Amino acid sequence: MIHGHEEKIDEFVAACRKVGACGLLRYSSGNMSCRLDDETVAVSARGAWLGEMTVDDVAICRLADGKSINDRQPTAENGFHMGILRERANANVVLHFQSPFATAIACGSQNVYNFNVIPELPIYIGEVGFVEYLPPGTKELADAVVLAMRDHNLVICRNHGQVAVGGDFKDVIQKAGFFELACEILLRQDKPRFITEQKNGYERNA
Repeated sequence: MIHGHEEKIDEFVAACRKVGACGLLRYSSGNMSCRLDDETVAVSARGAWLGEMTVDDVAICRLADGKSINDRQPTAENGFHMGILRERANANVVLHFQSPFATAIACGSQNVYNFNVIPELPIYIGEVGFVEYLPPGTKELADAVVLAMRDHNLVICRNHGQVAVGGDFKDVIQKAGFFELACEILLRQDKPRFITEQKNGYERNA
């Protein structure tokens, strides 16, 4: 553990466990990071189970280059965690999650859904971004996610999962949870609501 950040790292471990308790991922899927200060970031280690997180599963990385400074290997998706935190000064936490209903939509049809079935979506998340499938852990995926997250608080990664950002742990978990709820509502409807109008290259509400 890095001296001076013990309390924040304990909070990070507790938040990772909360993500698991909320059903936002399974087993070793998903990963999370949080800004410790202007130069360092706590990231879940490669292969860590967020729902059973301990301080030994935390990699401490330099924000500038993503290199670990505590001999823990960070998640394979470390590239987009560092990139988002460098690009988004207002974001302190990044969560990559794979909750059941949201991931079913990410892996499902090419239809574009109207996610605003509950008011929390436009209030807390806004427009949802989208990244086409790219192999996990690659620079190409990291670059695409970072680019999409410049203008969105939550992005769907095709056939993979979701990425959300927040100002703190509660914020990012709430965004992920509300998005999962919206996706569950959509998939349980008899006639799912799709967005039909084409505008500026994206399908939106009329």
